[in-house]
Amino acid sequence: MTGWTVGENPGLRDRASVVLLLGMNTPKSNDPLHGVTLEKIVTRLAEEYGWEELGQRIPVRCFLYDPSVKSSLTFLRKTPWARKKVEDLYVQSLPPSS
Repeated sequence: MTGWTVGENPGLRDRASVVLLLGMNTPKSNDPLHGVTLEKIVTRLAEEYGWEELGQRIPVRCFLYDPSVKSSLTFLRKTPWARKKVEDLYVQSLPPSS
């Protein structure tokens, strides 16, 4: 025991400080999809490849016929196999981590 309480330590005046300090040691996720929304993924792929090439790489209707982010999100949220292909393409398109 250190002999002082949280309230007595000038660096730990309240619970928020304790929580903040504990959060500082939280390891960063190695998952490249962590924190990236499906909307961001589709938007980035459409900007990088264009809808035509995206439809060639992943031949699904939402990329081939009258494509839009909105229609793609609707389809991909209901179709796990297609979402997986889109997420895999996104991860492949990321620059190598250093």
